[in-house]
Amino acid sequence: MSINIAERHKLILNKLEKDGFVTVSNLSLEFNVSSVTIRKDLKLLEELNLLFRSHGKAIPINPYTKERTVNEKVKLNKEEKSKIAQKAAELIEPHDSIILASGTSIIEMANQIKPITGLTVITASLNAGLIISQLNNVDVIQLGGVIRKSSSSIIGPLGEKMLSEFTCSKLFLGVDGIDLEFGLTTTSSMEASLNQMMIKSAQKIIILADSSKFGRKGFGRICNLNEVDQIITDSGIDKTFKERLIELGIDVIIAQD
Repeated sequence: MSINIAERHKLILNKLEKDGFVTVSNLSLEFNVSSVTIRKDLKLLEELNLLFRSHGKAIPINPYTKERTVNEKVKLNKEEKSKIAQKAAELIEPHDSIILASGTSIIEMANQIKPITGLTVITASLNAGLIISQLNNVDVIQLGGVIRKSSSSIIGPLGEKMLSEFTCSKLFLGVDGIDLEFGLTTTSSMEASLNQMMIKSAQKIIILADSSKFGRKGFGRICNLNEVDQIITDSGIDKTFKERLIELGIDVIIAQD
């Protein structure tokens, strides 16, 4: 029995929610309609912001993250970021030399850091640097370079050159997207370049990312997932995504109360 267009759209969305993606070819066979008809269906549903089309398939959301300012980002997933930042701060040990990248998760982490004997912090974040500079017995090295106004952080070759002179025990890195194939990304290519130098300068790579970052992509690629040691996230992470990360040898830490 044939179904009308409204019923077909409902079934497409149900399948998308269940499986995480749909393909034009499979839908065409399932509903016994042409691929042109399915493409029109997906185009209409995308215009209604109900899915995102990509290379002969559709997924629930647009995977490409857009540039936002610190003031905008700080309002997003505040509770999750606070828990993640607290767990990250707990990983700092006496006499550590650490790198803090940039972003709202890093700023929140800076607020959670307590005075620790012999701690040295190198950071690209102007806000994080100012916060940590108030702590006793903690040395802060602020990277130099061009100020990226949207994130109040440093980017550019001067900061990269400074990093090449250091070797640190841990890097705490916030990202805009984590994709299983494409790896870690940010919305700025220059920030991605600085992050790459941070990775080269650190012995252990720790990612701070709330669950909204998984399955997303930014413009600038930082690195593959095989370079990551730990990811600290919240309980909203997709179970399958978490399992794939563990299979890659990444220690996934869920920040909870």
